[in-house]
Amino acid sequence: MRAPAPATTLLLSLLGAVALLPGAHSARAETAQAGNLRVAFNGALSPKKLPRRGVAPVSVELGGRIATTDGSDPPALSGIEIAINRAGRLDPKALPSCSLERIQPASTAYARRVCAAARVGEGSFSASIAIPEQSPYPSQGTVTAFNGREGGRPVVLLHIYGTEPVPTSFTLPLSMSRGRGRFGTVLRGELPGIDAHVSYVTGISLRLGGPPRARRRPYLSAGCPAPKGSSLAVFPLARASFSFTGGPTLSQTLIRSCTARG
Repeated sequence: MRAPAPATTLLLSLLGAVALLPGAHSARAETAQAGNLRVAFNGALSPKKLPRRGVAPVSVELGGRIATTDGSDPPALSGIEIAINRAGRLDPKALPSCSLERIQPASTAYARRVCAAARVGEGSFSASIAIPEQSPYPSQGTVTAFNGREGGRPVVLLHIYGTEPVPTSFTLPLSMSRGRGRFGTVLRGELPGIDAHVSYVTGISLRLGGPPRARRRPYLSAGCPAPKGSSLAVFPLARASFSFTGGPTLSQTLIRSCTARG
């Protein structure tokens, strides 16, 4: 059953929580800072043992946290960009696609049911929402990623759903394009105007890739680019860039390792 459409201001406020901040489940984190604004990035690849030649199904965990050093509210996010290492392949033709109209607005349960075959990831978000004459209200919810199409081109649809203080649903399309140099696929998303005095993001996590055993042709796959004579490769897993309204753009490259087999 579809969730009720929320107030526009609150809906756009929660949208700020979907900034794909690479990797909350990794013990290792990289930090980017400008002034008092700080973004802590994390990321992890699973499995770490991959073919030296060719590719195998993988999943990537992305997540992180936005904060300020003085405890003030951070500015609102205006855009995000995630570049994935060229050794990884994201194949939108591997499974059916879902349309934005089918899952916006909708609850997490409804979206996952009607677009089950297009589901490619899941995670969670947390945000803080300012309520007049009250202390900021903490909000948490789910993030679900679907393989989608928009304007005839492949996209990743991030469906965001929270239940407090009221049911709120929004879907953010991430465009997909070819990268350059060390990065093979670039995901980009532009956020609409958000009132920074209403809400700010505090954290996000996302596992992208889906259950590889259920698909003959995996959505996300990778190989291990280990040099000849070595079984270990150290490589840039992903590069993330975050633009903030009235503020800077913070970027960080996540360096990880893998073990080659074969």
